[in-house]
Amino acid sequence: MESESNQIPKIDLTLKRRLLLGVTTDKWIQVFFFGNAWVAILILLLIAFFLFKEGSGFFNQNRDSHNLYRKAGLEFVEEIKQTQEDFTAIYRYMNSLRADQMNALKEQGIEYNEANKQLTPLEDFTYDFYDLSFELSDLSSELSDFVTGFRDQYTSNQNLREYQKTLEETGETEEAAEVEIAEIDFQFIETYLKEQIPVYIEVTQRLTNDIATSTADFPTLPVSGYEDRIVRFRELNSLFIQTIPTHIDQLKAWDPEEPVSWMASFTAFIFGRNWVTNSFWQDWYGILPLLSGSLLVSGIALLLAVPFGVAAAIYVNQIASPTEQKWIKPSIEFISAIPSVVLGFFGIAVLGETLRQLSNWAWLEFIPFFPISERLNALTAGCLLALMATPTIFTLAEDAINNVPKAYKEASYAIGATRLQTIFNIILPTALSGIISAVLLGFGRVIGETMVVLLCAGNRIAIPGLSEGFGVMVEPVHTMTGIIAQEMGEVERASIHYRALFVLGILLFLISLLVNWLAQKIVHKFKISV
Repeated sequence: MESESNQIPKIDLTLKRRLLLGVTTDKWIQVFFFGNAWVAILILLLIAFFLFKEGSGFFNQNRDSHNLYRKAGLEFVEEIKQTQEDFTAIYRYMNSLRADQMNALKEQGIEYNEANKQLTPLEDFTYDFYDLSFELSDLSSELSDFVTGFRDQYTSNQNLREYQKTLEETGETEEAAEVEIAEIDFQFIETYLKEQIPVYIEVTQRLTNDIATSTADFPTLPVSGYEDRIVRFRELNSLFIQTIPTHIDQLKAWDPEEPVSWMASFTAFIFGRNWVTNSFWQDWYGILPLLSGSLLVSGIALLLAVPFGVAAAIYVNQIASPTEQKWIKPSIEFISAIPSVVLGFFGIAVLGETLRQLSNWAWLEFIPFFPISERLNALTAGCLLALMATPTIFTLAEDAINNVPKAYKEASYAIGATRLQTIFNIILPTALSGIISAVLLGFGRVIGETMVVLLCAGNRIAIPGLSEGFGVMVEPVHTMTGIIAQEMGEVERASIHYRALFVLGILLFLISLLVNWLAQKIVHKFKISV
């Protein structure tokens, strides 16, 4: 009895140690996971802080750039340059007409020398027509050199002031005093440019008179059937002449002392149609061409990925046999393991060229935008992004379908519904919020992709032409992620270009947060409904 009583405390001690060890282990596990969660939150906050810190100065810099554009006279000269560009566009139209005439003569079997001989009157007319703008071109070039010289001097002065400030901060006051900064007489710029308004009026008046005389003597075309092109040429000249009074009014209304408002600078970025960097004239930062390119490519990707991803989820979860499930599901999910740069190379070398070759097949002529002229375009990038988004949509949609209570399915079968009726009338409506969440996360996956769009989207900075209908899908585009990857390595730190790229990063960051927030809200609703 005594030996048994001596063993009881040992047993109690062992149990106490195990209990204490268990509590300690649970505590450490809790601290570990809790710590990881806070690390993730901290990293997210640091990323947000860094993006906003580097991008916050953009709008002030952009406003200063617009103010200098106006004050130095570039805004004034831009109206004259626009007149020259409008006239040059009409000249290019004439060149395209000559090229069409040459092709038509070749199709008739006429040799090149003979075709050139027949086109000599049209060619002489085209060159004489372009010569009409020499006075306007000279005025535009002269004033451009004038204002850009002052603009460059202003920029140089800013750099010298920064250098002088640095010398003063380091105690080198003598060297700072020796820095010479030539002040710019903006009043002289304003006076000189306004003196050029009568000159511009005289030049454009002579130009309009010469255009009227020239268009009346249009040569006879060697190939008939192009009369509508001649009518269009005259219409373009008429429209050109009608825009000149508007340019004159803009020149007279130019006020270099009127500051550009902060809101005007902000809207110029948000609704700007041009993204022009490293220009000798003026840099413009407008996100519309990049945002529209990103949305177009993402839309094409979802248009392809959603049907395939959701249909595959339905088949694997509700129809496929266990054997099929074992190889279909891992195969689809393996796609997400393929590096995006590999998919980009595949798009350049195989997919883009294949789509272009297929578009030339005669039996596919009924498709509105066939044949395709560019192998790297929004469609090529969208197809590859669809391949990348399909695993995400498939996995999340399959989970949503799998979470539908089995009682719903059994009740449907009990009242005599078929398998397809059960799937489309019971299972899919119940899992709809989860499927929508899957689509949103798939959208977040494709809009943030960089390498594929950089390699395969064509990288043309322009707003897609929605007036072309479905043909917009085969236009080359650029995206927000692509422009960041392309230009970030070449910009000077803290420059306006540098900060503009960070503002694009902020926009992408906010879009990703919004998409994930919506997905979480929908998932939460889905969990409640189930």
